[in-house]
Amino acid sequence: MINITKLLYGISSFGDRLRYKKKKNLRPVVVWNITRRCNLNCVHCYSDSFNKKYPGELKTKEAENLIKDLADFGVPVILFSGGEPILRKDIFKLASLAKKFGIYTVLSTNGTLIDKEMAKDIKENFDYVGISLDGIGENNDRFRGKKGAYNLALLGIRNLKRLGQKIGLRFTITKRNYLELPKIFDLVEREDINRVCFYHLVYSGRGSNMFKDDLTHIQMRECIDNIFDWVNSLYRRKIKKEVLTVDNHADGVYLYLKLKRKDPKKAERVLKLLRYNGGNNSGIGIACIDNLGFVYADQFLKNYSFGNVLKRRFEDIWLDKGNPFLKRLRERKIYLKGRCKICKFLDICNGNFRARALAVYKDIWEEDPACYLCTREIT
Repeated sequence: MINITKLLYGISSFGDRLRYKKKKNLRPVVVWNITRRCNLNCVHCYSDSFNKKYPGELKTKEAENLIKDLADFGVPVILFSGGEPILRKDIFKLASLAKKFGIYTVLSTNGTLIDKEMAKDIKENFDYVGISLDGIGENNDRFRGKKGAYNLALLGIRNLKRLGQKIGLRFTITKRNYLELPKIFDLVEREDINRVCFYHLVYSGRGSNMFKDDLTHIQMRECIDNIFDWVNSLYRRKIKKEVLTVDNHADGVYLYLKLKRKDPKKAERVLKLLRYNGGNNSGIGIACIDNLGFVYADQFLKNYSFGNVLKRRFEDIWLDKGNPFLKRLRERKIYLKGRCKICKFLDICNGNFRARALAVYKDIWEEDPACYLCTREIT
């Protein structure tokens, strides 16, 4: 994640204490796909979820034991995801246990099931809720495979906001919706949503072949420019929002290069923060555990499992120095190919997303095709 408001104007959030500081004895943020079942059918779903029961998902007791193990290991954040995590009946019991152990709890949801009663349970058990929208009105509904999904998600947002729940909007940018960015800006301001994350597309799961729907590099730059301009406009108008871009660390380099031309002193401060961040953290500061208990580097690289928490403690899996792929992933700079290998900003980006390289080039160590920086900018 690149916190644009932090980099430009020093406006911090909880995640920045993990994101922009020197790493020592780092414990990963865990994305936990606690169920694969989902009530929607999104075209870009990385878990390829459907509205059906999936056999073998962790039982309540097994899930509770996992939370205890994560707490003992010092995991700072659990992001409860899916599928749609609200469809799991013990979701609030599990989140409550995580909070009891001092773990920051995040709910990743499509928002369509959050009525007033459920909003109360969420408020009681989750520190933060991320709700996904991928367009306005019918465009979102087409993207998410269900008529009325937009209005239901908006109702969910309003139900949570009435209770003072900390929430954020998530928007994945593709060719199908990038022209609606100004409308998303308006929505965030109109609904008084204090945090918004703009996601780049990662080609995984049902979205494995969606690289054709990804923006061109020119379109990516235009979109990021629009986001930067909006953040500057918010600041000028004294409207406090937290704005982040996610899943493409080229954004940080791009911001630095723009600032270097206009405000060299601020650019150097930004560069320092970006180096603390260190770029893509898959297998380092990010981990994923799926609904069956398998552990991965992130939620997109499910071709490579490091082990299963039903057989070994998470700590033992994560610290296993004998796992060759995990070792390579953490030392990836020496294995990267193409433009990544020659990039002078590798300490900021760390090769970006390996899942995109795998989807396009069938080689996990190839360059990330979503890097929109030109060769003269990176050499």
